[in-house]
Amino acid sequence: MTRTFRQEKFLEFRRQYPWFSFERQEYSLSEEGLSIRYSFSLSGRHHFHPTLFIPRRPFFSTEPVPVPLLENLIFHIGLVEMISYWKAACPPRIIIHPFRLEPDRIEWWKHLCYQGLGEFLYLNGIETTEADLTEVVSESARTTGSASLATRDEVLIPVGGGKDSAVTLEMLGRLPGSLPVIMNPRGASLRSLEACGLPGDRFLEVQRTIDPELLRLNEAGFLNGHTPFSALLAMVTVLGAVLTGKKYIALSNESSANEPTIGGTGINHQYSKSFAFETGFREYARRWITSDVEYFSFLRPLNELQIASLFAEYKSYHPVFRSCNAGSKTDSWCGACPKCLFTWIILAPFMTEHELVDIFGRNLLDDPSLEGTFCQLTGLAAEKPFECVGTMDEVNLAMCETISHYGTNPLPYLAEFYRNSEKYRQYGTTGFRSSLAEWSVQHHLPPRFMARLREMAGRRRVG
Repeated sequence: MTRTFRQEKFLEFRRQYPWFSFERQEYSLSEEGLSIRYSFSLSGRHHFHPTLFIPRRPFFSTEPVPVPLLENLIFHIGLVEMISYWKAACPPRIIIHPFRLEPDRIEWWKHLCYQGLGEFLYLNGIETTEADLTEVVSESARTTGSASLATRDEVLIPVGGGKDSAVTLEMLGRLPGSLPVIMNPRGASLRSLEACGLPGDRFLEVQRTIDPELLRLNEAGFLNGHTPFSALLAMVTVLGAVLTGKKYIALSNESSANEPTIGGTGINHQYSKSFAFETGFREYARRWITSDVEYFSFLRPLNELQIASLFAEYKSYHPVFRSCNAGSKTDSWCGACPKCLFTWIILAPFMTEHELVDIFGRNLLDDPSLEGTFCQLTGLAAEKPFECVGTMDEVNLAMCETISHYGTNPLPYLAEFYRNSEKYRQYGTTGFRSSLAEWSVQHHLPPRFMARLREMAGRRRVG
């Protein structure tokens, strides 16, 4: 992505729009499902009304959800949703009306806002601090707190349609009581259920809408950029667990998500997928929402190479998975973005060129136009792409191993380019095998899920 410098625009917007308010939340829980509508205001001049709808299904819990817990969860989802709308002008003051936030909770939200918008601030050339980014004022006497809930020892599995959630789905999806959850279903996510052999209609659906007014402001030149979507997903899945009576939420974030996108900084495109966020969110949810739902990432002990080696064996998912953000609307691989190229590279040590061409339509390593992106992924350029991709070490180890598979045969363009680079000389042929035996100790897997991962990964001699 191209970096612009909009510091003066940032300051101008803050003068023009001195406050942003979370006005109210409205909801209805009926036979049709749960409908939620939020009202946000940008200094009284622009108003936003994003919505969520969760259709009622037979697997909704028969136990009524305590109203205070339901309202508390809806409030917390709104706090994350609010960030996307606030960032249009970054007002220096946020006013929260529905419920009161204590000072320590305000600090937690300010930290999420600053870290989750690290990429947004960097790419817009905005210089500020966590303390100065915004003041949060809570103007309500209504309070919220942690509530007890009867849950079953079952798991909710967010499915996005990519390779990582496919691995989690394959390992956990057939356990008794397991339930996939999909936000704004698309072809890849729905076909992943079919590839797992699960009923195509047995999943918790979340329909999220973005207010068109925000899109209009983006077109008009207001501030725009990446927001911590996975933080929103975290809150929404806790709501899903409460509605269905599930105790566990198993995400598919790996250890590689912890690496900063900009080396030497805390700027990380994947901040809300990181272990730091996961740890903080678990503590926050336990204290302020409920301790009867447990959120964790099932794949956290593994790196991208290990996940790719497992996915390579799950052939029923190969024709249906999609990890390309650029092609998400058409459910396709664009073949030109960092995510497409990274996915090819990380799978190449474990799959044949023919298998990969069947997925992507052509050999992405034989495309000279991807040289710049390739340099970003391998560290031959100064910065990683702002995408959900693996570490530079993983990419380099994958490339070295892939080159070894060609033997004396001609190499594709990018592989030949790489073989003549300093990175190839630096990494050589060592390290790949040992990377498949790694097992990160930074995780929050409950014992039964740790045992399941070790069992399933052990079949592929991973970890």
